[in-house]
Amino acid sequence: MSEERTPEPNNHNLPGKDADWERDLLSRFAFASLREQRITRRWGIFFRLLAFSYVISLLALSMPKLSPGFSFGGGKITALVDLQGVIAQTSPANADNIATGLRDAFENKSTAGVILRINSPGGSPVQASYINDEIYRLKAKYPKIKVYAVIQDVCASGGYYVAVAADEIYADKSSIVGSIGVRMDSFGFVGTMQKLGVERRLLTAGEHKGFLDPFMPLNLAEVAHVDGLLKEIHQQFINAVKRGRGERLKPDKDLFSGLVWSGEKALHMGLVDALGSTSYVAREIIKAEDIVNFTPQEGLIEQATRRFSAQLSLAFRSLFSSLW
Repeated sequence: MSEERTPEPNNHNLPGKDADWERDLLSRFAFASLREQRITRRWGIFFRLLAFSYVISLLALSMPKLSPGFSFGGGKITALVDLQGVIAQTSPANADNIATGLRDAFENKSTAGVILRINSPGGSPVQASYINDEIYRLKAKYPKIKVYAVIQDVCASGGYYVAVAADEIYADKSSIVGSIGVRMDSFGFVGTMQKLGVERRLLTAGEHKGFLDPFMPLNLAEVAHVDGLLKEIHQQFINAVKRGRGERLKPDKDLFSGLVWSGEKALHMGLVDALGSTSYVAREIIKAEDIVNFTPQEGLIEQATRRFSAQLSLAFRSLFSSLW
């Protein structure tokens, strides 16, 4: 009796492997085509951005810049200059920027009055002093134009140093005003160094060249020297406040202590003249409701260049990400 055997499957006769190979090949072609289309599209976006930025730059170059003497249709305006943020050489609220805006505001033939809008915690006493001096110079040169400081959230320290040069100061009842003082910050790491077993090695030429080094114990003679320096600068600040505010200041032992007050309290102390906003001063005090901002702004060319650089960087990142 013979046994029936089940025939073994012949793998060479099955279509599976050929089908897998064809599908793989088709997938490779499809992905390659898709990748090529993506690269082409991104290059297209890049060149369109390039052309757009070029056109914007040409338009910016063709637009005339208004001269300081430009007249706004013969009507009177309130000229506005913004002092926003920390007063420092490297910030937008530096003396050169603010002085430029103030000069343009005073020189304009349509200016009825100037508002210096301040929102600053202070900063460099040197930069603040420069602006203070420039306000007095412009007031002397253009005696018919008054300057009004309008305080927003904060006008402290160097910000108030600038404000006192104005003819009048306005604030909101909740504004923070004052901080007529001077400070110098430092740290002491002597105890930390001892705990870590670290030895400080400082070589100087000059007996006090390393004074107030945070890794060395305080030298009382050097502390006294710095204390005298701070008191000298503080007195300069006090003199500026007294010059600007005069008899409007009310006697108060804390006036020059470095404390701050609300706008409402500052009004009673004579630090400000009245409560009011920018639009209030323009409308009710200067009597010129149209406000024109003379704060130096980034020019159209600079804006176009900056935006073009950002777009160019974005396009390159997108392009290279598609290549990899």
